[in-house]
Formats: sequence, C-alpha cells, structure tokens
Amino acid sequence: MRKIELARRIAEDTGLTNTKAEEVVDAILDAIKTRLSAGESVILRRFGTFDVRAKGARVGRNPKTGEVATVSARRVVRFKSGKRLKASVHDPVEVG
Repeated sequence: MRKIELARRIAEDTGLTNTKAEEVVDAILDAIKTRLSAGESVILRRFGTFDVRAKGARVGRNPKTGEVATVSARRVVRFKSGKRLKASVHDPVEVG
C-alpha cells in the first residue's frame, strides 16, 4: 500500500475529502519523523514502536570490488511490531 492509497482508505472510512485525508497522513508522518529526529521513540499501542538506534562505525567491503571501506557511525530507525499486529499478520495453520 502506498501513501496515496492509505489516504484514500482514510477518506472512505471517515468521510473526509481525499485532500484532507492526505493532509492527515502527511501530518502523522511528519510528527513521527520529528520525534524520531529528536531521538525519541514513537509508540503506537496495539501496532508497534519506532525507535532510533545508534550504529557504530565499522569496516566493510565493497561487494563488487572486495575493496575495504569504512562505514561511518549513523542512527537508524527500527520498528518493533506489537503483539496484536503480529497476531493479525501471522495466521497459524492448524495441523491435524
């Protein structure tokens, strides 16, 4: 699902116009980006948690040439899904 499809779905479910729904999606994503940029976690109950992790500098290799290259330290976003999201995605197959 792309962002525009999400906005359309929100418009259908809430009765908002497509334009307003797109604004809502943009506002939510901007709020998440702002908090993550500040190093804070974003917790969406029953969905999951976005948090920022620091990765240290390391030595890597260019896969094409095999040349040694340094990878600088950086911050990365991690998402950990909540129990209900996991349960809704995982459809256990009954054996028997």
